[in-house]
Amino acid sequence: MTQMKPELGAWVSIGAYIVLSLAKLYVGYVSNSEALKADGWNNFTDILGSIAILIGLLIAKKPRDDNHPYGHSRAEHISSLIAAFIMMSIGVDVLINALQTLKDREYVQPDWIAVWTAGASAIFMFFVYMFNKRLALVTNSQALAAAAKDHLSDVLVSVGTVVGVVGAQLHMRWLDPVTAFVIGFMICKTAWDIFREASHTLTDGFDDEMLRRYKQEIERIDGVKQVVDIKGRMYGNEVVIDVTICVAPYLSVVTSHDIADQVERLLEQKYGVVYAHVHIEPYAQDHVFHGE
Repeated sequence: MTQMKPELGAWVSIGAYIVLSLAKLYVGYVSNSEALKADGWNNFTDILGSIAILIGLLIAKKPRDDNHPYGHSRAEHISSLIAAFIMMSIGVDVLINALQTLKDREYVQPDWIAVWTAGASAIFMFFVYMFNKRLALVTNSQALAAAAKDHLSDVLVSVGTVVGVVGAQLHMRWLDPVTAFVIGFMICKTAWDIFREASHTLTDGFDDEMLRRYKQEIERIDGVKQVVDIKGRMYGNEVVIDVTICVAPYLSVVTSHDIADQVERLLEQKYGVVYAHVHIEPYAQDHVFHGE
């Protein structure tokens, strides 16, 4: 697993979604199940989203150049945004179709094959979810983590489809389009969550709790008098930290540089920070150099 790359997860997702979307759309139209058709369209959006994520992951691997001194890692977040837009557009379409069916009261009783298709899909997607979730943790890929989150929603959607179709079989035919409406809502909700997380990162949002943890660790380093400022940002799966520390003003340049190296090693070895920029300032309250 440690040798695997995040692109593998995208390829697995694409393959799984192609099979599931074709199967669900075909069975959904044959069995007259609005819920299963909605589930199939949900998986179709996931194909497009997974392709966008794959492209983002491949672009993110490009090395640094003159125009991209930090590399191309943020392409992952852009691909997540594209996936969110695609999912939202189809989710709205599913909502509209479900509402139209409920309004017209044109209910039909789907066949039992829709139940077996949705049930098998839920089990299959659960294994895909577990695989990509683990791969996202190993590779520290936010785009793949977003894809795994979508996989889990797909599992719940398929379970909901089973409930809707079974209810329709029990003469509650309105339950099938209601389930389709719920599925459409879940597609939109997942799209919004992915959009919010990606846009937060692209606008240099960062976890305050992690910054507090970094600050506490740095201030424990011998020679660091105070952490004046610390900022963080994400470039794909890479963390970049800018920190300003205060040291005693009588220290030599070499000693101060050694302290800065210790800060960089701490952040890299303990937290996997790829880039750490350490700025050093004299500690204003330390007057030993002036004999006070």
